[in-house]
Amino acid sequence: MENIVDLNSDVGESYGAYKLGLDEEVLKYVSSVNIACGWHAGDPMVMEKTIALAAENKLGIGAHPGYPDLIGFGRRNMDISPKEARNYLIYQIGALNAFAEAAGTALQHVKLHGAFYNTVSANAILAKETAKAIYDVNKNLIVLALAGSELANAAREIGLKVAEEVFADRAYNSDGSLVSRKLPGSVIHDKNLAIERVIRMVTEGKVNAIDGTDISINADSICVHGDNPEAVSFVRLIRENLEKHGIQIRPINQFI
Repeated sequence: MENIVDLNSDVGESYGAYKLGLDEEVLKYVSSVNIACGWHAGDPMVMEKTIALAAENKLGIGAHPGYPDLIGFGRRNMDISPKEARNYLIYQIGALNAFAEAAGTALQHVKLHGAFYNTVSANAILAKETAKAIYDVNKNLIVLALAGSELANAAREIGLKVAEEVFADRAYNSDGSLVSRKLPGSVIHDKNLAIERVIRMVTEGKVNAIDGTDISINADSICVHGDNPEAVSFVRLIRENLEKHGIQIRPINQFI
């Protein structure tokens, strides 16, 4: 595998008087960002500011659409139809794209958020409708999707570029899905172990699942979280260790 990878983080998730995340610090270490579009988090003022920060740092900019669930931060499941999935995507991508154009920049990718991300990753029907919505809005957008997911497959089938995403601090099931946050062991708190797993995913295309088996996985982009000071130091540590192993950090549009 070619030793180039993207580091992405979810940002722009403050809202009104409420500040969430340490965006200014996180942006120093990642190569792409997923900016909330106002439904699970974010608002027009935050969207404008975050687009400007990302452009200033020369980062790949992505829309991060979620369910219309501000109070639940988009992490609660919703029973939506394929048509609703399509229009949720079009509405939110359009909103962030307007801010990008106004700032003289452009969107690089789309990455779904929270429960929307998890559902579409596993549901082939919703995945196809989601991929078609993205294609219809802008066929040049890259789909940032869970490695091996239904969305990754559907996006490729329709002709979109796909970046497969892995997680630095999450455990995997043997089928390549993420272990539910409701279960013990779903989040990896040992930084050294997380870094070892990330490097192996990038260089070998393998990860050890929660049941002890080795599974194949493709790592185009690594999701790192930066919503507290300890997490920011973790982002920095991941980048430093990747570079020590000769792995280049680049926005996904430079190698996908």
